[in-house]
Amino acid sequence: MTALGFLYPGHSAEDDYPRMEQLLGSDIRLVLIHTDIGEDAHREDALRELGTPERLAASAEELRLSGAEAVVWACTSGSFVYGWEGAHEQVRGLARAAGLPASSTSFGFVHAAREVGARRVAIAATYPEDVAALFAAFLKDAGLEAVSVRAAGVVTAAEAASWDGERVLALARAADHPDADAVLVPDTALHTASHLKTLEAALGKPVLTANQVTVWEALRLADRRVNAPQLGALFTREPVVQV
Repeated sequence: MTALGFLYPGHSAEDDYPRMEQLLGSDIRLVLIHTDIGEDAHREDALRELGTPERLAASAEELRLSGAEAVVWACTSGSFVYGWEGAHEQVRGLARAAGLPASSTSFGFVHAAREVGARRVAIAATYPEDVAALFAAFLKDAGLEAVSVRAAGVVTAAEAASWDGERVLALARAADHPDADAVLVPDTALHTASHLKTLEAALGKPVLTANQVTVWEALRLADRRVNAPQLGALFTREPVVQV
């Protein structure tokens, strides 16, 4: 059994995780630990407060007791808002506090984009424009070019959690660009686990979503590769090793 730990801010789309655990169809357990969200606002100062070392370290002991082999801070905006270097320092602090290999959803997007061979990407963000621009800047520092950025202007995680598959698809379509190798849909407050196959079929290219890449990143840290086609192209890369 491989146990993977996730620090998830508040309560929004956490039901994506048991759904993905089921779709992985192997000896993998996803352990979700909720962190204090503070002010629910897609605003730079609130997002920086969301991801402080103190908030993340407060759950370190619970992570250790869970038996997790790795931990991912399951929040895109609460990691990229610190910038490339700051996000690295954030996960280094989390690794020290938890005593485990650590990463964040933002780095999950970077590694996942590389995995599917995407160098140019379209961003379909629920965020306000200024926050979406910070994500594009983070990706640029990682060597990825955002050829299109669409911001929906959603100001809270609670609102993002209420979106259904049709709204997610509409946003992804609006953001897509002929030059984009993949479409990235940040925000772990957005339900996407059930929509990945539909999104990719509609757009004809890999679609990377926040909760999807978060789980994939944890598997990467644990050196596990699982073939789970219902979770999109990211989970069908070769070589496939299924235990």
